[in-house]
Amino acid sequence: MSRDHVQSAERTDAEAAGPALTGAETPFLELLARGASSDAYEQPVLLARAEGRSAEAIAALEHAKLLALRVRADLEGRRRREAELSALFETAHDLAGLRDLDSVLQAIVQRARSLLGTDVAYLSLNDPDRGDTYMRVTEGSVAARFQQLRLGMGEGLGGLVAQTARPYVTDDYFKDDRFQHTHTIDSGVRDEGLVAILGVPLMLGHHVIGVLFAADRRARVFEREQIALLGSFAALAAAAIDTANLLTETRSALAGLERANEIIRDRSGVIERASDVHDRLAELVLRGGGVHDVAAAVSQVLDGTVDFTEAVDAPSAPLEASRAEGHAVCHEDDWIAAVTAGGELLGALVLRGHPGLDPVDQLTLERAAMVTSLLLLARRSAAEAEQRVRGELLDDLLDARDRDPRLLRERASRLHADLDATHVVLAARLDGTAPDADQEAAARRRLWSAASHLAATRHGLAAARDGGTVLLLPLTPGDIAADLARTTAHQLGTAVHEAVTVGASAPVQDLAAHSETVTAAYAEGRRCLEALRLLGRSGDGAAAEDFGFLGLLLAGDRDIAGFVDRTIGQVVAYDERRGTDLVRTIDAYFTCGMSPARTKDELHVHVNTVAQRLERVARLLGDDWQSPARALEIQLALRLHRLSAPAQN
Repeated sequence: MSRDHVQSAERTDAEAAGPALTGAETPFLELLARGASSDAYEQPVLLARAEGRSAEAIAALEHAKLLALRVRADLEGRRRREAELSALFETAHDLAGLRDLDSVLQAIVQRARSLLGTDVAYLSLNDPDRGDTYMRVTEGSVAARFQQLRLGMGEGLGGLVAQTARPYVTDDYFKDDRFQHTHTIDSGVRDEGLVAILGVPLMLGHHVIGVLFAADRRARVFEREQIALLGSFAALAAAAIDTANLLTETRSALAGLERANEIIRDRSGVIERASDVHDRLAELVLRGGGVHDVAAAVSQVLDGTVDFTEAVDAPSAPLEASRAEGHAVCHEDDWIAAVTAGGELLGALVLRGHPGLDPVDQLTLERAAMVTSLLLLARRSAAEAEQRVRGELLDDLLDARDRDPRLLRERASRLHADLDATHVVLAARLDGTAPDADQEAAARRRLWSAASHLAATRHGLAAARDGGTVLLLPLTPGDIAADLARTTAHQLGTAVHEAVTVGASAPVQDLAAHSETVTAAYAEGRRCLEALRLLGRSGDGAAAEDFGFLGLLLAGDRDIAGFVDRTIGQVVAYDERRGTDLVRTIDAYFTCGMSPARTKDELHVHVNTVAQRLERVARLLGDDWQSPARALEIQLALRLHRLSAPAQN
């Protein structure tokens, strides 16, 4: 057809559609140019009517508006189709370079939701092993139950799609009876708030492997173009899944070949590994390696995880079997080799998750256990020697006051201790009573060993003395002696599994030049230890600062509990029976200068309540309880009673 014929046809169509355009199209062209919304196209017509323009002009504007809206709709349709084609192209590109199936499926669902403009998009896959369908990917979902749905075959809208291998759409899910509703599905859909749902099948050949959905939380009619678009995405998703399955099968086959090759290499390298582990273990011993270094070296050689464990943490039956036989023993998926020395069980080497072990590798594990026992014995000997040296230095500080300060500093420096730093002297003692002398001596040795280890880790000193242990520990800036005493009591008690009471001195300094301060501080720590014992606070720790002048009163064999009971025992017993608060009221009363008005503010009660409580105290203790002599005794008893309570950390 010639251009003249085309132009003639266009004029005929325009004349048939309405009056000829006479410049009325100008404002609508401007609206098209700036991409205005459809509502804006009413403005030129409304403005013309408001200006009282002629009917012909208004008709021309109406005609131009219709043409402009038609052009706008065509442009939007083309843009939408371009976006759809671009998304499909991008998805196809993702599929071509498939590395991660989940990422590709997530991109498909995201693009489908964006182009269809729905609230939610999701993809479900069939599980042939369990005979149901599960949610694989969701986008826009907010309900956890919906995201974890597993559906029986043939249930819900997805079941209808899977049965017919055709797309299905519902404008209102809960009013649609074309498919089988179940409580599980309906609950998930209700949690998500979905109303309109479109589902298209994922096909591999003639088989449905899943369903791709787009859904809105309001009623909506899906157009044919949108159904077709979602079907295109479903085809790409099915292709992605098929490609991923093929890749998985290929990788599995390659992995099988690699495993076979590894077996061949392993068998040929068994002797080489045995030689290698021998060289490594010899090198570790020569350069002073530790137990965990041995475990790490054997882990590399055996291509597994080897750990050293204490004897109490290893399974007892296989550990005893290994100890008796002298060989590694298989236990479930692990191999256990006892670490022994002279009949003493020191621990075990455990090769984890390695049930199949050839004889050469088993011998390697046993040889590593032997090397471990040698290292443990060497470490024990070195630790005992260091403990003795630390104890001798502390003994010299306590007993020999005329030592050369320079030599003392040098000896301390070799033990990584600094005698010029601020220290605290702590006296520690076990509170339990052993059945016989041998067990008591063993308990004291355990306490000394634990104290020596603590001193070594804290760069301090420790020695056995007076049936207990004395420690000299540096005081960290910002800490106080009382906190150090409580911490030390807890750590030593945990180490020896018994209650350990610790008394601490005030901080001391310049110990090398004035070693007599160590002796005085030790005596002060012992007084605190004795005070804790008298107050019944076994297993606790305290320093001189915790007791004040009471420390002088407690430095002897005094019946503290009897004094407290004789002085305020009736009030304490009354509180325990009735659940009252008379002891605290008396304490607050004396603290507030025996003023009921200030006492009621301290206790946050009414003044009448204070008066009633004091009357009850008078009936229990006697009318003269506020006399100077009685008041002093009662205040002292209150203080002792408070100190006798467990320390609050």
